Amino acid sequence: MPAITLMIQGTTSDAGKSALVTGLCRYFKRQGYSVAPFKPQNMALNSAVTAEGGEIGRAQAVQAMACGLPPHTDMNPVLLKPNSDKTAQIIFQGKAVKNLDAKAYHAYKTQAMPVILDSFARLEKNYQRVVVEGAGSPAEINLRDRDVANMGFAEAVDCPVIIVADIDRGGVFAHLVGTLDLLSESEQQRVLGFVINRFRGDMDILQPGIDWLEQRTGKPVFGVLPYLHDLYLESEDSVEVKQSVVGVGAFNIVIPRLPRMSNHTDFDALRLNKGLNIQFSRQPDLVAKADLIILPGSKSVRDDLAWLREQGWETFILRHLRYGGKVMGICGGYQMLGNLLHDPLGIEGQAGSSKGLGLLDMQTTLSEDKVLNQVTGRLLMADAVVRGYEIHAGISEGSALLTPIIELEGDVSEGAISSDQQVLGTYLHGVFDQPEACMALLHWAGAQNIQAVDFIELREQGINLMADTVARSMDMPLLEGLCLKFIAGKKAS
Repeated sequence: MPAITLMIQGTTSDAGKSALVTGLCRYFKRQGYSVAPFKPQNMALNSAVTAEGGEIGRAQAVQAMACGLPPHTDMNPVLLKPNSDKTAQIIFQGKAVKNLDAKAYHAYKTQAMPVILDSFARLEKNYQRVVVEGAGSPAEINLRDRDVANMGFAEAVDCPVIIVADIDRGGVFAHLVGTLDLLSESEQQRVLGFVINRFRGDMDILQPGIDWLEQRTGKPVFGVLPYLHDLYLESEDSVEVKQSVVGVGAFNIVIPRLPRMSNHTDFDALRLNKGLNIQFSRQPDLVAKADLIILPGSKSVRDDLAWLREQGWETFILRHLRYGGKVMGICGGYQMLGNLLHDPLGIEGQAGSSKGLGLLDMQTTLSEDKVLNQVTGRLLMADAVVRGYEIHAGISEGSALLTPIIELEGDVSEGAISSDQQVLGTYLHGVFDQPEACMALLHWAGAQNIQAVDFIELREQGINLMADTVARSMDMPLLEGLCLKFIAGKKAS
């Protein structure tokens, strides 16, 4: 069978594109094909580090796992990491190139497309199946000029498209028909059909709508995917932060929901533990009880630190420590724990310095060179294995670093803990992912009788659940047949 590139586009953001691509990747792998994921352009604060030291969207790293591959920068050649509501850091093939506002980046897309096509060409050459994920919706009229993320890419490489819509939002038929009608004639022709996602109910009631849709558009519905209550896949976006499922007598972990919070997937291993009550809160006044406070990563550390103070979090944290509570910081949150934060070059915003929380004797200076590493080491307090990744522009120094919490491979010390053992910080994202390390950190924080959660196994179960759902709920022979017909039509023309 010839190589197939198939693009999944959605009627809206969060329609289910990432999950469907993940399921299709594992499905094709099970069929014996070499398969790779691809997303031309991603905007997300949840990112991952590749083996070669590049940065890509977290969802593409999970999709690579579904393919049985290590994540590679070619799988997401353009990543946009918002610094604010109007500006973002532009990352090409894993490396940051500049910061631009939305208007400037729109013009800069002419530079992005060659980078995208370069990465795609390598994947198309080396794999039998390439499953492509769009971004947002192809029907955003204001973004169609110079589009590189949806139909602009599909037209450039001449690949077929299927459109997925979330029925749980309501108006699914209007979403699908409206999206199709807003496309150009050539774009409509490359749409093979539709997938309806997150359905819960009686199919007999839905079927008349499907019949109408197929008659109205002349395109098939390849499948109706059920609402999967037990599905766990790491999130691409930082907008929706779900609370944990709380058990009786849970240990309370409070995480300030920073305006520019990054890599909230750091806390997935905690959220999935029913013995823990994870509270993401914007205001400390809304927190009922805290046993452990964790300051998360941030894309704009000084701005988020100023926000913390404005909301009253500094007073809340200091009171928490006076009563014997524990505080932890990860990446940007770790930098906030120090005495000073310096940004002389304006890497994350206006140039200048800020006073830190003063809980660890250290200071951090931001520089243009970002640290991007996959790392393995041991958590010193329990001799437990840790695996994760570093993504930060700051270099920290000071006496606090003389008492590290992690020893990385190569005898490199990492992180810091205060002399009274109440405050701990690390640059390592994923520090909770290994069960033994997670349990050791929770015991340090004061949690008792907590059972370990195998976060990595839960992620693998989520990937397999999506693949099983694709196999059971979609007409894959019809889809593959139409893909081959599309390819044959390309060759004939």
